[in-house]
Amino acid sequence: MSERFAEVDKLRAERAIHRAVTCRRSGDVLRRIEGVVLDAVASLSRDAAPALALQNRSRWDNVSFDSSVGLHVTGDVMVTSVRSDCVSSVNRFALILKVLSTIYKLVLSDSYATKRDIYYNDPQLFGSQKTVDSIVDDISCMLKVPRRSLHVLATSKGLISGDLCYLEEDGTRVDCSSSSLAVPVSSNVGNITNIVSSAKFVLIVEKDATFQRLLDDDFCTKLSPCIMITGKGVPDVSSRQMVRKLWDTLHIPVFALVDADPHVHLVVCVFSSQSMSFEAHSLTVPSVLWLGLLPSDIERLRVPQDALIPFTLRDERKLRSLRSRPYTACQPAWDREMDIMQTGKKKAEIQSLTFIAPEFLTRVYLPNKLRYGGWI
Repeated sequence: MSERFAEVDKLRAERAIHRAVTCRRSGDVLRRIEGVVLDAVASLSRDAAPALALQNRSRWDNVSFDSSVGLHVTGDVMVTSVRSDCVSSVNRFALILKVLSTIYKLVLSDSYATKRDIYYNDPQLFGSQKTVDSIVDDISCMLKVPRRSLHVLATSKGLISGDLCYLEEDGTRVDCSSSSLAVPVSSNVGNITNIVSSAKFVLIVEKDATFQRLLDDDFCTKLSPCIMITGKGVPDVSSRQMVRKLWDTLHIPVFALVDADPHVHLVVCVFSSQSMSFEAHSLTVPSVLWLGLLPSDIERLRVPQDALIPFTLRDERKLRSLRSRPYTACQPAWDREMDIMQTGKKKAEIQSLTFIAPEFLTRVYLPNKLRYGGWI
């Protein structure tokens, strides 16, 4: 009984510390928003048009690659001025102030909203969900605070399963160990606590269909205790935050299972994405290992030609673009795989392994990969 009370006291203490840290961060965010508004008022008092300086997140020369962090914003960043007296930017200026006002109210009241909530609060004003998404990211970058500190959440599309338990912010205990059902990734990853796991590794699975196949085959328990997560394609922010949180907390390797395709190769690279490089420390896992499907596997396993897909001109352009990016020089193994892809001008989906045998992926391919690497 005394052990139970001690555990309760520990949990209360952790929550109290978490609340104190959250309050301190909230106060900082409020002050930064007030600073933006005061700068605008000061401009008006001088009969000058207010303007906002936003970091240009679409330029590669604004980011650099560090093997311990991933892509991150450089010290000398080019900025774009969003002016209130310019026809081309006045509308965006007004929308940014509108979203800043919403964020201020959320932080002040310690409540949360999704980006979708903000959009549907006035869809005619914003025009599209994409506009809201971009503005929230710009504000996060402008204020130099993580997006979770803005109390704006992204609607999660990811799923997670395996040897993992944790507590949501409201105290709900989440158990991901069911062999037949996956759990939706939390929309508020930053506030989950008490992560408990005996997993040996995290496996990022690109496609939901492959994830479900591994789930049906009870992959997480048959081979070795592990955690599987899918973003159902390009991973959303919540899925990326979850992978980073698991990596920071559990200190276990992270693998990626994606198609041998120059476009979805970005599913691995997006964990160090250009547009979100200002949040590298909460989103990126620079040590992600590309487990498969590798272009070299296509040759080595003699995947039938019928299962391969010829390159298009768009594929070739994408591959050239990938090879010019800053992180490829730090990943010689990836570069060799892209060499093979460029020479063969073929791509393949993970499902192509079923042409070898229906259960080849779960019974042969993944077990051998993990055993050869010494991970199980």
